[in-house]
Amino acid sequence: MPRARRYLVCGPRHFDVRYAINPWMREDAQVDTARAARQWQALIDTYRDHGHQVQTVPPVPGLPDMVFAANCALTLSGKVFGSRFHAPQRRPESAEYETWFKAAGYDVYRPESPCEGEGDLVPAGRYILAGTGFRTTREAHAEVQEFFGVPTIGLRLVDPYFYHLDTALFVVDAAPETEGGEGATIAYYPEAFSAGSREVLRRLFPDALLATRDDAMAFGLNSVSDGRHVFISPGATGLIDQLTARGYVPVPVDLSEFHKAGGGIKCCTQEIRS
Repeated sequence: MPRARRYLVCGPRHFDVRYAINPWMREDAQVDTARAARQWQALIDTYRDHGHQVQTVPPVPGLPDMVFAANCALTLSGKVFGSRFHAPQRRPESAEYETWFKAAGYDVYRPESPCEGEGDLVPAGRYILAGTGFRTTREAHAEVQEFFGVPTIGLRLVDPYFYHLDTALFVVDAAPETEGGEGATIAYYPEAFSAGSREVLRRLFPDALLATRDDAMAFGLNSVSDGRHVFISPGATGLIDQLTARGYVPVPVDLSEFHKAGGGIKCCTQEIRS
Protein backbone atom coordinates (compact mmCIF):
# COMPACT_ATOMS: atom_id res chain seq x y z
CA MET A 1 0.00 0.00 0.00
CA PRO A 2 1.23 3.54 -0.67
CA ARG A 3 2.21 5.78 2.22
CA ALA A 4 2.57 9.56 1.99
CA ARG A 5 6.24 10.54 2.16
CA ARG A 6 8.16 13.71 2.85
CA TYR A 7 10.98 14.46 0.45
CA LEU A 8 13.78 17.02 0.53
CA VAL A 9 15.18 18.17 -2.81
CA CYS A 10 17.43 20.86 -4.27
CA GLY A 11 16.77 22.60 -7.57
CA PRO A 12 19.20 22.10 -10.49
CA ARG A 13 19.84 25.80 -11.11
CA HIS A 14 23.61 25.24 -10.91
CA PHE A 15 23.72 21.63 -12.10
CA ASP A 16 26.61 20.88 -14.43
CA VAL A 17 29.46 18.41 -14.95
CA ARG A 18 32.63 20.29 -14.06
CA TYR A 19 34.78 17.44 -12.76
CA ALA A 20 34.89 13.64 -12.94
CA ILE A 21 34.53 11.70 -9.67
CA ASN A 22 32.74 8.61 -11.02
CA PRO A 23 32.77 6.67 -14.33
CA TRP A 24 29.61 8.40 -15.60
CA MET A 25 31.16 11.88 -15.45
CA ARG A 26 33.17 13.33 -18.34
CA GLU A 27 34.60 16.80 -18.01
CA ASP A 28 33.74 17.51 -21.66
CA ALA A 29 30.08 16.56 -21.14
CA GLN A 30 27.56 19.06 -22.45
CA VAL A 31 24.67 19.49 -20.01
CA ASP A 32 21.38 20.83 -21.34
CA THR A 33 20.47 22.89 -18.30
CA ALA A 34 16.99 23.77 -19.57
CA ARG A 35 16.22 20.09 -20.16
CA ALA A 36 17.59 19.19 -16.72
CA ALA A 37 15.31 21.79 -15.15
CA ARG A 38 12.26 20.39 -16.98
CA GLN A 39 13.07 16.82 -15.99
CA TRP A 40 13.62 17.74 -12.35
CA GLN A 41 10.37 19.71 -12.20
CA ALA A 42 8.52 16.78 -13.74
CA LEU A 43 9.83 14.58 -10.91
CA ILE A 44 8.66 17.06 -8.27
CA ASP A 45 5.25 17.40 -9.91
CA THR A 46 4.94 13.62 -10.06
CA TYR A 47 5.70 13.28 -6.35
CA ARG A 48 3.08 15.88 -5.49
CA ASP A 49 0.52 14.32 -7.84
CA HIS A 50 0.92 11.11 -5.85
CA GLY A 51 0.28 12.83 -2.52
CA HIS A 52 3.84 13.35 -1.30
CA GLN A 53 5.18 16.46 0.42
CA VAL A 54 8.24 18.10 -1.14
CA GLN A 55 10.51 20.65 0.53
CA THR A 56 13.42 22.43 -1.10
CA VAL A 57 16.93 23.45 -0.09
CA PRO A 58 18.16 26.56 -1.96
CA PRO A 59 20.86 25.69 -4.52
CA VAL A 60 24.26 27.34 -4.08
CA PRO A 61 26.51 28.61 -6.90
CA GLY A 62 29.66 26.57 -7.36
CA LEU A 63 28.08 23.35 -6.06
CA PRO A 64 26.86 21.60 -9.22
CA ASP A 65 26.14 18.28 -7.47
CA MET A 66 24.04 19.80 -4.69
CA VAL A 67 20.98 18.73 -6.69
CA PHE A 68 21.72 15.18 -5.48
CA ALA A 69 20.01 15.67 -2.14
CA ALA A 70 20.09 12.00 -1.14
CA ASN A 71 23.79 12.23 -0.42
CA CYS A 72 23.43 14.90 2.27
CA ALA A 73 22.14 12.79 5.19
CA LEU A 74 20.14 9.88 6.49
CA THR A 75 17.08 10.82 8.53
CA LEU A 76 15.38 8.13 10.60
CA SER A 77 12.94 8.45 13.50
CA GLY A 78 13.42 12.21 13.50
CA LYS A 79 17.21 11.98 13.85
CA VAL A 80 19.65 13.28 11.23
CA PHE A 81 23.00 11.68 10.45
CA GLY A 82 24.85 14.15 8.26
CA SER A 83 27.43 13.68 5.52
CA ARG A 84 31.18 13.88 5.09
CA PHE A 85 31.88 13.62 1.38
CA HIS A 86 34.74 11.57 0.00
CA ALA A 87 35.41 13.97 -2.88
CA PRO A 88 36.68 17.43 -1.84
CA GLN A 89 34.57 19.06 -4.56
CA ARG A 90 31.39 18.07 -2.72
CA ARG A 91 32.38 18.70 0.88
CA PRO A 92 30.85 22.21 1.08
CA GLU A 93 27.41 20.70 0.41
CA SER A 94 27.32 19.20 3.91
CA ALA A 95 27.20 22.60 5.61
CA GLU A 96 24.39 23.83 3.34
CA TYR A 97 22.15 20.89 4.14
CA GLU A 98 23.07 21.00 7.82
CA THR A 99 21.93 24.62 7.89
CA TRP A 100 18.56 23.63 6.42
CA PHE A 101 18.04 20.79 8.88
CA LYS A 102 18.95 22.96 11.85
CA ALA A 103 16.57 25.70 10.70
CA ALA A 104 13.87 23.03 10.50
CA GLY A 105 14.50 22.12 14.14
CA TYR A 106 16.76 19.08 13.80
CA ASP A 107 20.05 18.36 15.47
CA VAL A 108 22.57 17.02 12.99
CA TYR A 109 25.26 14.47 13.76
CA ARG A 110 28.50 15.10 11.88
CA PRO A 111 30.21 11.81 10.98
CA GLU A 112 33.90 11.44 11.71
CA SER A 113 34.47 9.16 8.72
CA PRO A 114 33.53 9.59 5.04
CA CYS A 115 29.81 8.97 4.66
CA GLU A 116 27.49 10.03 1.85
CA GLY A 117 24.02 9.84 3.36
CA GLU A 118 21.31 7.90 1.59
CA GLY A 119 23.73 7.34 -1.25
CA ASP A 120 25.12 4.47 0.85
CA LEU A 121 22.59 4.09 3.71
CA VAL A 122 19.27 2.40 2.98
CA PRO A 123 16.74 1.65 5.76
CA ALA A 124 15.15 -1.74 5.08
CA GLY A 125 12.77 -3.04 7.73
CA ARG A 126 14.64 -3.54 11.00
CA TYR A 127 18.04 -2.98 9.35
CA ILE A 128 20.05 -0.25 7.73
CA LEU A 129 21.85 -1.54 4.65
CA ALA A 130 25.16 0.27 4.29
CA GLY A 131 27.36 0.38 1.20
CA THR A 132 31.14 0.67 1.14
CA GLY A 133 33.94 0.21 -1.34
CA PHE A 134 34.06 3.57 -3.11
CA ARG A 135 32.68 6.39 -0.92
CA THR A 136 31.32 5.60 2.56
CA THR A 137 33.71 3.75 4.89
CA ARG A 138 33.10 0.82 7.22
CA GLU A 139 34.02 3.09 10.12
CA ALA A 140 31.04 5.25 9.18
CA HIS A 141 28.81 2.17 9.30
CA ALA A 142 29.76 1.73 12.95
CA GLU A 143 28.92 5.38 13.62
CA VAL A 144 25.52 4.92 11.97
CA GLN A 145 24.68 1.89 14.11
CA GLU A 146 25.76 3.65 17.29
CA PHE A 147 23.79 6.80 16.44
CA PHE A 148 20.50 5.18 15.45
CA GLY A 149 20.75 1.98 17.49
CA VAL A 150 19.66 0.03 14.41
CA PRO A 151 21.51 -3.09 13.17
CA THR A 152 23.61 -1.91 10.24
CA ILE A 153 24.57 -4.42 7.57
CA GLY A 154 27.73 -3.63 5.59
CA LEU A 155 27.67 -4.44 1.87
CA ARG A 156 30.74 -4.14 -0.35
CA LEU A 157 30.32 -2.61 -3.80
CA VAL A 158 32.84 -3.81 -6.39
CA ASP A 159 31.78 -2.25 -9.71
CA PRO A 160 32.80 1.44 -10.05
CA TYR A 161 29.70 2.19 -12.15
CA PHE A 162 27.71 1.44 -8.99
CA TYR A 163 29.74 3.58 -6.63
CA HIS A 164 26.84 4.25 -4.25
CA LEU A 165 24.48 1.66 -2.79
CA ASP A 166 21.49 3.58 -4.15
CA THR A 167 22.66 2.91 -7.72
CA ALA A 168 22.64 -0.86 -7.11
CA LEU A 169 19.74 -1.44 -4.67
CA PHE A 170 16.49 0.10 -3.51
CA VAL A 171 13.69 -0.81 -1.13
CA VAL A 172 10.47 -1.49 -3.00
CA ASP A 173 8.32 -2.07 0.05
CA ALA A 174 9.65 -1.69 3.59
CA ALA A 175 8.24 -3.86 6.33
CA PRO A 176 7.41 -2.16 9.62
CA GLU A 177 10.48 -1.71 11.79
CA THR A 178 9.06 -4.19 14.29
CA GLU A 179 9.26 -6.96 11.70
CA GLY A 180 12.34 -8.72 10.41
CA GLY A 181 14.35 -7.17 7.60
CA GLU A 182 13.45 -10.20 5.53
CA GLY A 183 9.89 -8.80 5.50
CA ALA A 184 10.99 -5.95 3.27
CA THR A 185 11.03 -6.25 -0.49
CA ILE A 186 14.14 -4.99 -2.25
CA ALA A 187 15.50 -4.91 -5.78
CA TYR A 188 19.21 -5.11 -6.53
CA TYR A 189 21.84 -5.93 -9.14
CA PRO A 190 23.84 -8.87 -7.73
CA GLU A 191 27.04 -8.31 -9.71
CA ALA A 192 27.48 -4.86 -8.17
CA PHE A 193 28.37 -6.60 -4.88
CA SER A 194 31.15 -8.80 -3.59
CA ALA A 195 30.44 -12.54 -3.29
CA GLY A 196 29.99 -12.33 0.48
CA SER A 197 27.63 -9.36 0.23
CA ARG A 198 25.56 -11.16 -2.41
CA GLU A 199 25.16 -14.06 0.00
CA VAL A 200 24.07 -11.70 2.80
CA LEU A 201 21.43 -10.18 0.54
CA ARG A 202 20.27 -13.61 -0.60
CA ARG A 203 19.82 -14.77 3.00
CA LEU A 204 18.08 -11.62 4.24
CA PHE A 205 15.91 -11.02 1.17
CA PRO A 206 15.25 -14.33 -0.61
CA ASP A 207 12.28 -12.88 -2.52
CA ALA A 208 14.14 -9.83 -3.85
CA LEU A 209 13.76 -8.63 -7.42
CA LEU A 210 17.03 -9.20 -9.29
CA ALA A 211 17.92 -6.61 -11.89
CA THR A 212 19.95 -7.18 -15.02
CA ARG A 213 23.00 -5.09 -15.85
CA ASP A 214 21.02 -3.33 -18.57
CA ASP A 215 18.39 -2.23 -16.05
CA ALA A 216 21.05 -1.20 -13.55
CA MET A 217 22.97 0.81 -16.16
CA ALA A 218 19.69 2.55 -17.04
CA PHE A 219 19.53 3.75 -13.41
CA GLY A 220 16.59 1.46 -12.74
CA LEU A 221 17.80 0.81 -9.19
CA ASN A 222 18.13 4.51 -8.43
CA SER A 223 14.40 4.49 -7.80
CA VAL A 224 12.00 5.74 -5.13
CA SER A 225 9.00 3.75 -3.89
CA ASP A 226 6.09 4.76 -1.68
CA GLY A 227 5.14 1.13 -1.11
CA ARG A 228 2.97 0.85 -4.22
CA HIS A 229 4.10 3.42 -6.79
CA VAL A 230 7.71 3.07 -7.94
CA PHE A 231 9.22 6.16 -9.52
CA ILE A 232 11.69 4.64 -11.94
CA SER A 233 13.81 5.33 -15.00
CA PRO A 234 11.84 4.48 -18.15
CA GLY A 235 14.88 2.70 -19.57
CA ALA A 236 14.71 -0.08 -16.98
CA THR A 237 12.14 -2.06 -18.94
CA GLY A 238 12.92 -5.48 -17.47
CA LEU A 239 12.66 -4.23 -13.91
CA ILE A 240 9.45 -2.37 -14.75
CA ASP A 241 7.98 -5.68 -15.96
CA GLN A 242 9.06 -7.44 -12.75
CA LEU A 243 7.51 -4.73 -10.57
CA THR A 244 4.25 -4.89 -12.51
CA ALA A 245 4.13 -8.67 -12.12
CA ARG A 246 4.49 -8.26 -8.34
CA GLY A 247 1.53 -5.85 -8.22
CA TYR A 248 3.43 -2.57 -7.92
CA VAL A 249 2.72 0.42 -10.14
CA PRO A 250 5.82 1.70 -11.97
CA VAL A 251 5.77 5.45 -12.64
CA PRO A 252 8.44 6.19 -15.26
CA VAL A 253 10.21 9.55 -14.86
CA ASP A 254 13.00 10.53 -17.23
CA LEU A 255 16.02 12.06 -15.47
CA SER A 256 18.49 11.15 -18.20
CA GLU A 257 20.22 14.54 -18.16
CA PHE A 258 21.35 13.80 -14.61
CA HIS A 259 22.80 10.45 -15.67
CA LYS A 260 25.70 12.46 -17.12
CA ALA A 261 26.78 13.08 -13.52
CA GLY A 262 25.99 9.56 -12.33
CA GLY A 263 22.66 10.42 -10.72
CA GLY A 264 18.97 9.72 -11.11
CA ILE A 265 15.65 9.79 -9.30
CA LYS A 266 16.83 8.61 -5.89
CA CYS A 267 19.99 10.71 -6.01
CA CYS A 268 17.76 13.77 -6.31
CA THR A 269 15.52 12.69 -3.41
CA GLN A 270 16.24 12.72 0.32
CA GLU A 271 13.47 11.15 2.41
CA ILE A 272 12.74 12.78 5.76
CA ARG A 273 11.53 10.10 8.16
CA SER A 274 10.10 11.81 11.23
